[in-house]
Amino acid sequence: MSITGKVIGAILGLLIFRSPWGAIVGLFVGHLYDQSVSATRRQRTHTPEGLVRVRERFFTATFEVMGHVAKADGRVSESEIAAARKVMAELRLDGAQIHAAIQHFTRGKNPGFDVEDTVRDFREICADQPEMLRVFLEFQVRAALEGVDMQGPARMAIQKVAELLDVSRLELAHIEAVLRLQRDYFRQRGGAGAGTNGGQGSGGQSAAKPGMKLDAAYQILEVDSRVSNEDVSKAYRRQLSKHHPDKLKANGLPESMLEHAKQRTQQIIEAYELIKSTRGMT
Repeated sequence: MSITGKVIGAILGLLIFRSPWGAIVGLFVGHLYDQSVSATRRQRTHTPEGLVRVRERFFTATFEVMGHVAKADGRVSESEIAAARKVMAELRLDGAQIHAAIQHFTRGKNPGFDVEDTVRDFREICADQPEMLRVFLEFQVRAALEGVDMQGPARMAIQKVAELLDVSRLELAHIEAVLRLQRDYFRQRGGAGAGTNGGQGSGGQSAAKPGMKLDAAYQILEVDSRVSNEDVSKAYRRQLSKHHPDKLKANGLPESMLEHAKQRTQQIIEAYELIKSTRGMT
């Protein structure tokens, strides 16, 4: 985990003033410093030039790290190559984008590829956009699940990437669980993706579609089944805000990779509709 200005300030305050009050003063000064750095990063990232940089780096790093994870056991299997190509196809990349993605994937497979430097650089670019870091990790988990069911060295490589992104093991476990649900759900529906009216069937009802189970719906919304209807609605809005394609696009997610966000949004909507139907919520 990265060391913040607050931590450094507290240590310096304790050393200089040799009292708990010195640590508190240092903590406050460090907090102000962190806020200043954060504001500067946001201003730099959300300029037109900054967004272009985020989009380019997101695309490049995604497939480089994907290649690195696939090579974690020393070789890239046919299933892992097929998994990477499936992700590219599901994202509906055009010919030029697929060619670029394959080049990045190949670069990531090279023995000299520095995954730590690549991930840290990406984390620095998106330091104030945790949703972007999560989506990046979701791509890695998604490919690893398709390739080797995220087993063996691939799992360890993904855990290392999560650690570099400051994503906890608990959060990673949740990402994996939800993506497993998404994979299995869409397989049951014949591979249907996000382009099916946002998960709405005839009559606007999505809860009746096969595959979605009630316990899975609560897991997708990251909420306990015993909470109130109000808390369910809050959880739904929170998840929708984190994964909404428009928000992620505004934060720099490449348009070519919005399909993933659309699929996650569809999954969230269908989970909420199922819970609403079961509870009789209006």
